[in-house]
Amino acid sequence: MSKPVGKREETILIVDDDPSVTTSLALLLKQAGYQSRTAASPNDALALCEQPEIQLVLQDMNFSRQTSGEEGLALLRQIKTRRPHLPVVLITAWGSIELAVQGVRAGASDFITKPWTHQQILQAVNTALGLAAANSVRTPQRPPTRDELSARFDFSPLIGHDPKFLRVLELIGRVAATDASVLITGESGTGKEMIADALHRNSHRRTQPFVKVNLGGIPAALFESEMFGHVKGAFTDARQDRKGRFELADGGTIFLDEIGDLDASAQVKLLRVLQDRTYEVLGSSQTRTVDVRVVSATNRNLTELVAAGQFREDLLYRLNLIAIHLPGLRERASDIPLLAQHFLQAMGKVYRRTNLGLSEAASRWLQKQPWPGNIRQLRHTIERALLISNKDVLAAEDFALAFEMDAEMDSREEPSEALPQVGAMTLDDLEKAMIVKALKHYDGNISKVAEALGLSRAALYRRFEKFGINT
Repeated sequence: MSKPVGKREETILIVDDDPSVTTSLALLLKQAGYQSRTAASPNDALALCEQPEIQLVLQDMNFSRQTSGEEGLALLRQIKTRRPHLPVVLITAWGSIELAVQGVRAGASDFITKPWTHQQILQAVNTALGLAAANSVRTPQRPPTRDELSARFDFSPLIGHDPKFLRVLELIGRVAATDASVLITGESGTGKEMIADALHRNSHRRTQPFVKVNLGGIPAALFESEMFGHVKGAFTDARQDRKGRFELADGGTIFLDEIGDLDASAQVKLLRVLQDRTYEVLGSSQTRTVDVRVVSATNRNLTELVAAGQFREDLLYRLNLIAIHLPGLRERASDIPLLAQHFLQAMGKVYRRTNLGLSEAASRWLQKQPWPGNIRQLRHTIERALLISNKDVLAAEDFALAFEMDAEMDSREEPSEALPQVGAMTLDDLEKAMIVKALKHYDGNISKVAEALGLSRAALYRRFEKFGINT
């Protein structure tokens, strides 16, 4: 975590009726270079909030013998009414997480649970102030062009000039320098991993590790060992110590892909490390701390999962201080010719074919397709068209033929009977055969295979492991 150097211009308001707490926090902030003011009651806090030098509020949730938190929520609402853009970080007890979630709904930037550590306080303050500064940056007349963005940030692997895509890049540029957790959403194949990589590459953590974790591919029984590590002898097959993904990412960024596939027990374990930045290695009672920026991604609607009781709301708020939604390829059709030419050049090197290009008719044809598999499907289609055509300039009919080949392959070798003869296969054999067939049908697209089979990605990966299917 980066720490401020020297005296900062921001003044932080500490609101708590316990003088020992306000004194301790004021000393901590002073050592970190921040100025502070203190308030012991809601009325004092509201009066001080009117002063423009106050740039952040650290606020307790109770100011009397009451412990319901209603006083804190009422103060928060009044602060947000008077100064809507003033960041407020709440301080509450771990047992009052639901209260903290209510606070985030009411406009709080973040929440810290007691007992807090100095690192937690400073990270929350730095992140909230960084986000406030990033959100205050506005282009007065027009959004930046791709050339302007590329001059300021390293977006070299990201292809596109479409206005919707440029808005995504502009947001990445504004928040990359902060330590705010980011949730990337979008359909399968839209390039969420590349966006996560761009966030890391343009952050102050760029020289530190960037660790990618496909949560859908981790069986529930191995979650703790994979994420937090284990010591020798922690379980039957633990023949040596192993570092977990969080330890490997210490100082850098951890990318949690398919976050929507986590089961309930894994969500609780992940929430604790995101909340406290502490964890315990499996088989050890020693608590360790970690300094990571968390970027997660999913193609599922987490809000709907929360409503259905399948995803923790407090975990969602921990993950999406910043939300970045990637448009589907059909929503940025003007970028398709650029992407197609990029893929052609890359594949030309692989297949030793130079001067490859697209006809104008081919570009128009590609732009009219719906692309349910998005950029991944576009790349696959271009590669197939390149392989079946010996022309340097690919035409629309070359891509149409590639689509026809897909359709023919899907319809081939249909069995004469819906099911094999009784006794010919076990249920496990049938299940494995159907998974393999679905993988071929959807060209290895795990999300589509899982959806077609009525499974979650996590459940599908468990079956890969069970049947020894190599994807």
